[in-house]
This record gives sequence, structure tokens and C-alpha cells, in this order.
Amino acid sequence: MARATRLEVATAKGPGELVLERPSGVPRAVLLLGHGAGGGVDARDLLAARDTALASGLLVALFTQPYRVAGRRAPAPAAQLDDAWLDAVRAVRGRRGLRRLPLVVGGRSSGARVACRTATAAGAVAVVALAFPVHPPGRPERSRLPELDGAGVPALVVQGERDPFGLPPDAPGRRVVVVPGADHALRRGEGLVTQALPTFLDDVLGT
Repeated sequence: MARATRLEVATAKGPGELVLERPSGVPRAVLLLGHGAGGGVDARDLLAARDTALASGLLVALFTQPYRVAGRRAPAPAAQLDDAWLDAVRAVRGRRGLRRLPLVVGGRSSGARVACRTATAAGAVAVVALAFPVHPPGRPERSRLPELDGAGVPALVVQGERDPFGLPPDAPGRRVVVVPGADHALRRGEGLVTQALPTFLDDVLGT
């Protein structure tokens, strides 16, 4: 059974919240995950990633952004999300025994965008993007693909075949796993997360 620790994270826009869960043995890396714009860290695909990473020997940290802690559904501006996320990275790194562990970052939808935009600043070795919103529905000309391309580290993307936010292409350093018949919610996609994540983690962590 994972051991959970709940922490408040001080940010310029109010407190965020981290829930840290440890694997049964000594962790070999850290996976930090963020939620979507209108949801929380209890999304089924995030929990599938958490459980899979724990079984693969990673410590998992789930971060709730300050606007959600405050009870608001409308997301904060991108710069505020990024700053709060980096505060969460520093909070995780400040925990005893975690500073030198490899860091993998990720999340679903908006959380995946934040993880990609800040991967270099966070010192991450990889990104896990669940339901990355490539563009607003019906607006392919407003592409957010540069955020995914610009992560600068290997990326695993799990995307619904019918996601109205688009489907990113395969690219060097990027592995795209398509969930047949799924939309942005990635329903029925948990099994593919569970299948794809261990191999990806082994590849990027060198074990």
C-alpha cells in the first residue's frame, strides 16, 4: 500500500496542494502529475498513471493548482499555472531524499500543457501527456503543438482517437498511443496507460 503525504504548496496566487505517494521500496524516480482545466487529480487516467508508476518503483506526486484548491473551476492564466507548477517542483525537490532523483513530469489536458511548457525549467527527464489538447475544438489553426514539440525531453502521449482537441503526430522523441474510440475524457484508455507507461519509464530512466 502506498504511503501518502499531503502538503500545502505556497504560491503567489494562494496555496496549492501536493499528495505524495511512495512505492513499496526505495523510489528510483519521481513522477509529478497535474490535472486538467476543469477537473482534479482524481481523473481516472491520472490515477491509472499513478498506480502504474508506483508499481514501477516511482514516487508519485499529484499537484492541485491553487485555483482548484480555492474552489474555482475557471483556470488561472498560463503564466500563473506554470509558476505554481514550478513551486510544486521545488516543494517536491525539497523533500528529503528526492532532490537527486530523476524527475518525470506530466498531466492530463491543461496539466499536460503546463508540464511541457516547464519541462526544461523543472529539470525533467521526460513528459507524460494524457489527452494533450493540440488545438481548441474546431480551431486547428490555433495549434498548441509547439508546446509539445518544445518540451525538449522524450514524451509519451496517450490520446483518444476521437478527441475533438486533435491528435498529435508521432515525432522524434515522442511516442503517441491512440485509444480507439475514445474522446478527450480518455474513457477506456486506462488500460493503454497501464501498458505503455512502464516501458516508457524504463526507456527514459535507463533501467
